[in-house]
Amino acid sequence: MTDAHIEQAFLYEPSEAHPGWHLWRLRDRNRFNTQFGDLLLRIESGPIARIRMAPHQALTNANNNIHGGALLGFLDISLFAGAHHLGATVMMSAVTLDLQAHFVSAGVPDQPVDALVELVRETGSLVFLRGTMVQGEDDAHVVLSFTGMMKKVRAKKA
Repeated sequence: MTDAHIEQAFLYEPSEAHPGWHLWRLRDRNRFNTQFGDLLLRIESGPIARIRMAPHQALTNANNNIHGGALLGFLDISLFAGAHHLGATVMMSAVTLDLQAHFVSAGVPDQPVDALVELVRETGSLVFLRGTMVQGEDDAHVVLSFTGMMKKVRAKKA
């Protein structure tokens, strides 16, 4: 699979409905990522990428909080989207090598969830990231903190 083919698999463009944000989603609506809906991305100061998900009922648990597995799935997608948005190279075909999350509090389903992703370092084959997942006014509700490491997988020549 070529890099161009991989990039064609994702829709990544400025959002008309949300000025200042980019839209991120897989074009194939039959993949796991689509469980999280269309994601929004923008650059914050730092630089930090803010990736936003609008939770829905199917992502909740019996306590009516966002399921921890759903938060981890969104986090994994956010690492790729955030690193790409911050300019890391060859991220579309990267794989997760390490992802550590520390749950701080429950995610509530009636507010957007934002992953704040910081690109710590990029080498020729690795990308190191860290950040927090937050909700609420001024990001006051911290849901979890995380670190992650991605391995770049370069397309094989035909």
